[in-house]
Amino acid sequence: MSTYTFPCTRLAKIMEDETRTPLVMVACGSFSPITYLHLRMFGMGNSFAYINYQEMARDYIEDLGKFELIGGYFSPVSDQYSKEGLISATHRTAMCQLAVDCTSDWLMVDSWESRQTEYQPSVKVLDHFHTKLNVERNGILTPSGHNKKVRIMLLAGGDLIESFGFPGVWDPLDLNRILGEYGCLVVERTGVDVFGTLLSNDAIYKHRRNVYVVKQLIHNDISSTKIRLFVKRGMSIKYLLPNLVIEYIKTHKLYLE
Repeated sequence: MSTYTFPCTRLAKIMEDETRTPLVMVACGSFSPITYLHLRMFGMGNSFAYINYQEMARDYIEDLGKFELIGGYFSPVSDQYSKEGLISATHRTAMCQLAVDCTSDWLMVDSWESRQTEYQPSVKVLDHFHTKLNVERNGILTPSGHNKKVRIMLLAGGDLIESFGFPGVWDPLDLNRILGEYGCLVVERTGVDVFGTLLSNDAIYKHRRNVYVVKQLIHNDISSTKIRLFVKRGMSIKYLLPNLVIEYIKTHKLYLE
């Protein structure tokens, strides 16, 4: 961690509308590899294969009229997270960085979680962002010269929120803190009943006003699992993730086994 620096070069330095709540979105995950769906989840408006994807979370936030988005982060999990297909955090973080560098002017990759020697629950990662943004940086400056606390939210796909209801997967205290103190932006995913999960899970329903469901207007079932299988079978992954990430995978001979 001696070389770690919190990335903030793309973070807004001053709010435009101080009547709103400054918001930072954080996406935690394996990103093995990162795909266009991960980028689209934030609202990148990417264009590939002559298809223009609509912005999602960013447009949703703007339409709400209560938040001002000042930045977004990918936080890849550490190597201690036990999951099939999880390659080195060094590679996963590098691919995330390549993806945001070639597609975004406001997204960043924070390597803090990926550098940890023990698995960090999502609530600890959100606590880390709170410390960096609100304690060490004292929030964000407003046009009137005051500082305002930044609201941090977990950005997740529908499959993640579905796991909130699985027994033994999430610590109930962590789940209550994530939803109660921070909140969650959930992007619908094909085949996942987000609203059914919201209604059936007591913890989620209790904090339902802190759970924002973003409708996916153009459905897409790209997954990292499918990408890994395509690579293993020698199938094309063009147009499924940024070209720089594809080249990185080829150069380092990833996902061949």
